[in-house]
Amino acid sequence: LIPLAVIMITAATGASTFSMYALKKSDVIIDRKGNPEPWETVDPTVPQKLLTINQQWKPIEELQKVRRATR
Repeated sequence: LIPLAVIMITAATGASTFSMYALKKSDVIIDRKGNPEPWETVDPTVPQKLLTINQQWKPIEELQKVRRATR
């Protein structure tokens, strides 16, 4: 019974810790009245993922050519 209690406590602690972490991220909206347009405060250069390993933003050449051609 003790191992089951330890596993349940560990799972509950992990779930609550992840919930608090997810609520602090910028892509989660909690206060709609205080900040009605939160998408204006999001920095586009910061990746909005849970885990990012060695990611660097580079423009895709084909998309840049299409954008230049459609202007």
